[in-house]
Amino acid sequence: MTTQPPAAKRVPAERTHHGDTFIDEYAWLAAKDDPETISFLEAENAFTAGLTEDQADLREAIFGEIKSRTKETDLTVPRRKGGWWYYTRTVEGQQYAVHCRRAVRPEETGPPMSEDGAPLDGEEVVLDGNELSAGSEFFSIGAFDISPDGRRLAYSTDSTGDERFTLRVKDLETGQLEPDEIPDTFYGSAWSADGSALFYTTVDEAWRPYRIWRHLLGTPADQDVVVYQEDDQKFGVGVELTRSERYLLISAASKLTSEVRLLAADAPTGEFTVVAPRRAGVEYGVEHQIMADGSERLLVLHNDGALNFELAQAPVDRPGEWTPLIAHRDDTRLLGVDAFAGHIIVYLRKDGLTGLRVRRDNGQEHDITFPEPIYSVAPAGNPEYDTTSYRLSYVSLITPASVYDCDMATGALTLLKQSPVLPGPDGVPYDPANYEQHRLWATAKDGTRIPISLVCRKGTPRDGGNPFLLGGYGSYEISSDPGFSIPRISLLDRGFVCATAHIRGGGEMGRSWYDNGKMLTKINTFTDFIACARHVVAEGWTTAGRLIARGGSAGGLLMGAVANMAPDAFGGIVAMVPFVDALTSILDPSLPLTIPEWEEWGDPLHDPEVYRYIRSYTPYENVAPGVRYPPILAVTSLNDTRVLYREPAKWIAKLQADAEGGPFLLKTEMSAGHGGRSGRYDAWREEAMVLAWIISTAKAG
Repeated sequence: MTTQPPAAKRVPAERTHHGDTFIDEYAWLAAKDDPETISFLEAENAFTAGLTEDQADLREAIFGEIKSRTKETDLTVPRRKGGWWYYTRTVEGQQYAVHCRRAVRPEETGPPMSEDGAPLDGEEVVLDGNELSAGSEFFSIGAFDISPDGRRLAYSTDSTGDERFTLRVKDLETGQLEPDEIPDTFYGSAWSADGSALFYTTVDEAWRPYRIWRHLLGTPADQDVVVYQEDDQKFGVGVELTRSERYLLISAASKLTSEVRLLAADAPTGEFTVVAPRRAGVEYGVEHQIMADGSERLLVLHNDGALNFELAQAPVDRPGEWTPLIAHRDDTRLLGVDAFAGHIIVYLRKDGLTGLRVRRDNGQEHDITFPEPIYSVAPAGNPEYDTTSYRLSYVSLITPASVYDCDMATGALTLLKQSPVLPGPDGVPYDPANYEQHRLWATAKDGTRIPISLVCRKGTPRDGGNPFLLGGYGSYEISSDPGFSIPRISLLDRGFVCATAHIRGGGEMGRSWYDNGKMLTKINTFTDFIACARHVVAEGWTTAGRLIARGGSAGGLLMGAVANMAPDAFGGIVAMVPFVDALTSILDPSLPLTIPEWEEWGDPLHDPEVYRYIRSYTPYENVAPGVRYPPILAVTSLNDTRVLYREPAKWIAKLQADAEGGPFLLKTEMSAGHGGRSGRYDAWREEAMVLAWIISTAKAG
């Protein structure tokens, strides 16, 4: 058993910007192909395994609990598209989903169901992830796109975790692959209306999606044509087919600005036209609708003079002429719009909660309502254009994920399925009545009230004795909405209180919530989280020594920053694929995603003020020698292209060398990407490892 951390060599590398010189002693770890780097990562893995060896039984118990409570053989609620029901199945013992379809029968008025998760009678297997992943330690699907006539499937796969996909086409009538094969594509694809052309995306050397290509079915990939190239390095691109299947859309977007191009889907060799030329700071998205009377319009969701966005309409032949349809409101953030024949559904956020609003062509509208005080609701896949029902997902901290159909004329909800939670190894079934959820409010340094969503066992005392897990993210206007988690039951039933801090930088409270947690206000994100940690202690939910913080990716930056700013506030910290060497990365425009990120964090390469600001909080460079830090577990992946493995590797090496306290542990998945291990059983084992560390560190039962 290895009980001492590996002694990483120190090789001073000088970096000077705007008069500031930083000596990076662990920059050598950026050399991914250097045997010394791999040896260091493997040594860190051995050290982590050694120090957590006593958690092996607990890890196995938690894995057993997750597995026992999960219905392993199951299928999703089928979604109708044309003459087919589409769904996915999982099978006990298999890592990946099986994608299937079954023909719609004349007598069916709703989706066919399978109570035991067995295949539906008459099923066709469209794609089996278990067959495709054979022989690979990692497997991921990047595109899954059925042609409008239902005859072909375009799909792409990644077997390393670097998010570079090979795109293929399968004939669903014969089950055979077409000769079309396109390497090195990015996520997503779009068919033309007749299925003769397929549009896809590729990336540049900085791994930025920048080109949209047109592939004519049956022709060699080297004859494909670039239909759009985005030369502004702040922008990325994507392509889609509207739900009406009338138009293809190319979207180019930075963090602050967007531009959409439009092409009739039945003329795939034509030229895309701009809906509205880009203007700095103006974001917009486009949806197409055919009205009940047969007329057409574009729906444009935009923020031109509307901080929280408004919905406008425009003629298809004059797409830049926007007329307000749903006006801007200070208390409501419009998130998206889905168009159907005769009505639209608006996805929105108000009072920190998500919502859905039905609006008919005649202007009548109503909100879809739910009884719980804390919940999340969202669109749940609605490929059919001419329909009278709307598929949505609903979940809360104590209610498992639920799928409903909403009658768009009456608003009536029909529950189609609630994800089952089976009894644990002790045979006790899950009962939501045994748990309670709360909305708390902490006060930030500047007086802003910060919401916290919390769940615990019913009757949990507030005597300061509870182990506590506090999660947070707070970047990119991404909201950490309340959700259900089977693994979390393993914490709750061991006495944990689990909470999420809805800190600024996210989008929970509208666009201003995001604006006040980015660029030169980014530190609000960190001080908000610290305020939430102090608040739950002050309210008697826990003590600092039993409070574990957890965050991933940009939430990992949050973890590193609060560890430096308030190490006394936490009993332990888990940082998943953490963005902890932020300044080094954002200074290097050759790295993936760097230049587009300047609109989120600022441009430290050219702006001295931004440099000094990021320099003041970036975790790696602010590790304080001699300061006592709480125990820290960092988990990363060697093939992650979004947050490179070197960031947590350098951070942990520096903590081990210079800081007091700890221990500081690094676990590197050697065959994975940004989302960690890909198979569901592998992912459960990784989560069991993390939860066992959390339980042990919080000294829970």
